[in-house]
Amino acid sequence: MVNDSKKTPERAAFPPYPWVWLAVTATVILLDWHSKARVSEALELYRPVEVFSWLNITLAHNYGAAFSILSDAGGWQRWFFTVLASVVSIVLVVWLLRLPRREWLTGLGLALILGGALGNLVDRIQLGYVVDFIDVHFRGWHYPAFNVADSAITCGVALLLIDIFLQSWRKEKKG
Repeated sequence: MVNDSKKTPERAAFPPYPWVWLAVTATVILLDWHSKARVSEALELYRPVEVFSWLNITLAHNYGAAFSILSDAGGWQRWFFTVLASVVSIVLVVWLLRLPRREWLTGLGLALILGGALGNLVDRIQLGYVVDFIDVHFRGWHYPAFNVADSAITCGVALLLIDIFLQSWRKEKKG
C-alpha cells in the first residue's frame, strides 16, 4: 500500500512570483533614466563623441517614434505616443501578472519591453521628446540613434520571438 499523505513536493516554478518581472522592469527603467541623465549632462546636442570607429555617443532628441517617425508632425504625436505607450504598458502589466510561472521566457521578454516602454514614456511626459544617444555607424551610414530603453524593447521582442519558435517546435515534436 502506497502512502499518499507524503507526496513529493513539485519543483518550484521559476520565477517564484510575478514581482520578479516587475523588478526586471524597474531595473530597465533605472538604467535607462540614469544613462540618459549622464549623457544629457555631459554632452552637447548632436555633437558626437567617438567610442569606437563604428560607435559614437551622440545626444539626440527624438520627438517622434522609432526611427524618428512623425518627429516633425507638429506636436500632436507627443500625446498620441504618450497615450499609446500608457495603454500598452497597462496591457503588459496585466499580462505579466497573469502569466503562468512556467512561461519565464515570455515573462522576461514582456518585462524588458515594459521597462523600455516606460523608460521612453517618462521622457515623453517630462521632456516632450525621447533622449537617444547610441549612434552606430559604418562607412557613412548611420543607424538611427537609440537608447537603453530601445535596446530593452528590442531584446524583449527577440525573446518573445524565440519563445514562439520554441513553443512551435515543442508542439511539432510532440505531435
